[in-house]
Amino acid sequence: MSLNEANVLVSTYIDEVPTYASHVPVPNVQETVRNNPLKVPERYVRSEEEIQKVLYMPQLSSQVPIIDFTLLSHGNKDEILKLDIACKEWGFFQIVNHGVKIDLMQQMKDVVAEFFEFPIEEKNKYAMPPDDIQGYGHTSVVSETQILDWCDQLIVLVYPARFRKPQFWPQIPEGLKDTIEAYSSEIKRVGEELINYLSLILGLEEHVLIGLHKEVVQGLRVNYYPPCNTPEQVIGLTPHSDASTITIVMQDDDVTGLEIRYKESWVPVTPIPGALVVNVGDTVEILSNGKYKSVEHRAMTNKNKKRTSFVSFLFPRDDAEVGPFDHMIDAQNPKMYKNVTYGEYLRHTLNRKLEGKTQTDAAKIQD
Repeated sequence: MSLNEANVLVSTYIDEVPTYASHVPVPNVQETVRNNPLKVPERYVRSEEEIQKVLYMPQLSSQVPIIDFTLLSHGNKDEILKLDIACKEWGFFQIVNHGVKIDLMQQMKDVVAEFFEFPIEEKNKYAMPPDDIQGYGHTSVVSETQILDWCDQLIVLVYPARFRKPQFWPQIPEGLKDTIEAYSSEIKRVGEELINYLSLILGLEEHVLIGLHKEVVQGLRVNYYPPCNTPEQVIGLTPHSDASTITIVMQDDDVTGLEIRYKESWVPVTPIPGALVVNVGDTVEILSNGKYKSVEHRAMTNKNKKRTSFVSFLFPRDDAEVGPFDHMIDAQNPKMYKNVTYGEYLRHTLNRKLEGKTQTDAAKIQD
């Protein structure tokens, strides 16, 4: 598809509710476990090589950067430098003192846990349709033979509010919708501030990056990982990078499952109670001409405990053009990425199975 054709395509989404991706319907993992907790169906079984093809280095978990959001907000130069290093060397960091109330975070966890305990017939009232990814179900399934992730999902588009599809916002339990709104509003505040700080470390004026987005779009994906009797055989979420600008994740405090790719090793991101995990998305990699790289990450399962993660994606509007900033290109750093229409890039990513960072090839200038 040419750039002009892509512009025509995505322009149809600007004032309408967007549709992002199609998928193949697959069984519900939570119900699979309820029906037979001891057996893992063949469609979920991974090879040992696929799971362990790089080293597992839990001892590096303590080195994942921790950023104090209050210090950032006060323009602390040391903390801004820490943010620059975190984005350049890790692509992931945890933020503390972000101002999101602990009570609100716990309320979000509680009401979502209650939703996932409802009978499948109730949850399926909000089932994801085959031609979109909002609702309750599974994403990134593109074939009947694909090996599946050990995960069920609930996805809603939260901002801008006109993009919401109310039929996929669960009405049960009471208060879930209001809690999602309150939590997502706080994440929007934190996320837009972080994008402004990214603008600064990219050598731009504070609001330039937000302006490039034309309008920050925000989606929420809840990943629910049931316990697995043989966790060494499955993957909760296949290794991938995010197409977003940034992604903000609330983890369970007592279960580790998120792992990031760091220097050819898998490093678990040990939860810090009350902290939020942030990672750089493909958008920032393209804009920075590869200075800040989106990092592969995956989710692993647990034999005895369920795990839930709350993933907020912040990204540009469909018609925003994304390409390396001019000042990121010089003789030592030639232009590595094409200018792409964001809506085209996002749909290219969402309409394929998760496969590391291979989707970024679509934006790279080929030799």
